[in-house]
Amino acid sequence: MTYSVKRTASTDSDFIELVNRLDAELAKINGNEEAFYSQFNKIDKINHVVLVYENQIPIACGAIKQFSTTEMEVKRMFTLPDYRGKGAASILLKDLEKWAKEMNYEKCVLETSKRQPDALALYEKNGYQVIPNYGQYIGIENSICFEKNLQYA
Repeated sequence: MTYSVKRTASTDSDFIELVNRLDAELAKINGNEEAFYSQFNKIDKINHVVLVYENQIPIACGAIKQFSTTEMEVKRMFTLPDYRGKGAASILLKDLEKWAKEMNYEKCVLETSKRQPDALALYEKNGYQVIPNYGQYIGIENSICFEKNLQYA
């Protein structure tokens, strides 16, 4: 597969469309718990978005936003179902890490759901380590948090 990557912001219409698809999928996965998660997933203040395209079709998205002075948090990762397992998400994640590193951040952190085995496999495959749940995810049974030191990215 030949993919192209675009860096943009959360106002990008392709990003908004993919996030809408992501939110619909998460509502099915998380059911009543989704209201809790959605409050932390607003996209209006995200300035670092990466989109992956195949033949000008937006197939995957992800974003980073500042979590601390040394860490960026990976947010809104999504790949269209027909394109999963073909490498687009890893390309996307690597570009988000590269962008964070270019801005002198030392780590990326993220939270995902224990109900998303594909996401868990993606992060583990890309060198993320499980860490104790942070912030709003402390004590949330379904959440699992990861970090990656970018000096190894």
